[in-house]
Amino acid sequence: MSNDFDDATQLGSIGHNPSVPSQPGQQQPAFHTPNLPEQPQVDEDSEDTLLSAHGTAQPALPQQSAPATPNQPRFRQPMPQNLRQPAANPAVAMPAQQPVQPTQPVQPSQPVQPVKQSQPVIDTSMMTAPSKDITEFHEKFAKLVDNVSQVVVGKEAPIRQCATAMVVGGHILLEDNPGTGKTQLARGLANSIDMSFKRIQFTPDLLPSDVVGVTYYDQKRGEFEYREGPIFASIVLADEINRASPKTQSALLEVMEEQKVTVDGVTHPVPQPFMVIATQNPIEQLGTYKLPEAQMDRFLIKTTIGYPSHDVSVNILKQVNVTDRAATVHPVLTGEDVLRMRNISETVHLDDAILEYIVRLVEATRHNERIQVGSSMRGALALTRCARVWAASDNRGYVVPDDVKNLAVPVLAHRITLTAEATFAGNTPEQMIGQILEDVPAPTLGANA
Repeated sequence: MSNDFDDATQLGSIGHNPSVPSQPGQQQPAFHTPNLPEQPQVDEDSEDTLLSAHGTAQPALPQQSAPATPNQPRFRQPMPQNLRQPAANPAVAMPAQQPVQPTQPVQPSQPVQPVKQSQPVIDTSMMTAPSKDITEFHEKFAKLVDNVSQVVVGKEAPIRQCATAMVVGGHILLEDNPGTGKTQLARGLANSIDMSFKRIQFTPDLLPSDVVGVTYYDQKRGEFEYREGPIFASIVLADEINRASPKTQSALLEVMEEQKVTVDGVTHPVPQPFMVIATQNPIEQLGTYKLPEAQMDRFLIKTTIGYPSHDVSVNILKQVNVTDRAATVHPVLTGEDVLRMRNISETVHLDDAILEYIVRLVEATRHNERIQVGSSMRGALALTRCARVWAASDNRGYVVPDDVKNLAVPVLAHRITLTAEATFAGNTPEQMIGQILEDVPAPTLGANA
């Protein structure tokens, strides 16, 4: 048999010509390669790897030995001259390049999976270095917190929450056991800012006129005159607010929401910035009146102080001669500084994913079977404003999901009402908000391409 026939039999290419069986008992003539039409090259795959070896010195894919069939030799298109190599032994087949198996086509690169709607992505392109205004905010906020920490030692979290409420322009409700430093915290915050401060001790016989003021007749001048009440101050301490009657408590509804007081048909604005810090005891309910839901919703944040740690308690006892710790601090900020910080906080970037996350948290309180009354839209606005201040206090010009998580419980817990079954089961509003934070997925950080 001719060497040309052996060479053409063993050498192959990527063509798909059917094999020609040999007739038994018949002399095989010398095989001449027919003029086959040029085969189009295989398209490039997604990885830009050519599946053809034409014009290359090295094959792109690893070479594999083709199984030889004795009875049915496989004829293939001859290789180009620049790739043809003489076989040392005609009986040994040269390795030929195998095409990609049709049963295992080359898969293109997988497309990026779209982000689920429940887990939006925060665009990190806006997360740049803090500006000078944000740095100024951070320094002033830290100075205020450090100054108040000299009065209430070891309680940075509630102090930061109170400072956040002051910058936002909201109100604080301190609910804790007697002797934990609620009044000291309120007075220490008031003494740290150079603004007017008034204290109202709420008692069962307190009247609304004792809070908002009264119009009286001046006999000397022969005309009526309005005398302002203690509510006309930048920081007002309402101590033991639940001891006053509901009639007196309702006198605070207008001023806490609209920053104005209406007496005898005349509206009087309160000084700015304005803040009410109220305290109450959760255990001693004799002779007290529970705050209505409408008034609870007007408080921006409800927080507790808690008992100090062991080491802090020992240090306080070492300073037993200090009877009034709130009187030992001096102002570190002014009212203009607080208003300046409020304007800076309004420039903090809020991504759409953060806003979506806040709305989902608030809506989850309305559709929970163990919550009778969910949070109002006022709660969503309060959480958004507090998150901006919280981010700026961390020297950031943008809000992250952790800012919302840290403030969700003190901002939303007092705005919901549990069902009777959930209350009898021992559930608390704080536990319910914590469960909602676990159920609602938070957005992730990542750049949107």
